[in-house]
Amino acid sequence: MNKLISIDDAVNMIHDGMTIMVGGFLGCKNPFGIVDAIVEKGVKDITLIANDTAFPDIGIGKLIVNKQVKKLIASHIGTNKETGNQMNAGELEVELVPQGTLAERIRAAGAGLGGILTPTGLGTVVAEGKTIIEVDGKEYLLEKPLKADVALIVGAKVDKKGNIRYRKATRNFNPLMAAAAELVIVEADEIVEVGGIDPDDVMTPGLFVDYVVGGNK
Repeated sequence: MNKLISIDDAVNMIHDGMTIMVGGFLGCKNPFGIVDAIVEKGVKDITLIANDTAFPDIGIGKLIVNKQVKKLIASHIGTNKETGNQMNAGELEVELVPQGTLAERIRAAGAGLGGILTPTGLGTVVAEGKTIIEVDGKEYLLEKPLKADVALIVGAKVDKKGNIRYRKATRNFNPLMAAAAELVIVEADEIVEVGGIDPDDVMTPGLFVDYVVGGNK
């Protein structure tokens, strides 16, 4: 199977109302090309799962500014004031999730788990409406897995079978999200031939990747 596609082909797979995970951390390694194409296409009513909403003019922050997101599940919104403005105006539903819990909920979906147990959030608004389970005399919140229709991730070096090497902190949420969606599209900084990545350097196997876009080098 040829996994190399154009950005246009990738965006044609993304439709109104989808749940979309996007890798990155404060705009660090959002898939900028794909996100810009989604903004241009005007896909709307998105449920967005991401660590944060970057900045108003960077990466997925543009989706917020353009009001293409109906629900956001994230751990941080402070760097994009438009997110808070829309939330306070009732235009955007926001579910704030502690960062470690967000990562674990995504990982749980990829691992086929029914959820995770965590003490984080007990006694706070995070616990409202959630099941509390006692284990060995200690209480934990049951946090359910987070899965998406599409995961949009980024790799520093990607081969033509979708094997990915990330660079330093750009690994962030990308490997977790690659395992937690029905459709996974990776935007590559550099595309290489199969064998162009040392097997010891493969951080996400191509098994998890459906399509590869880009190649800036």
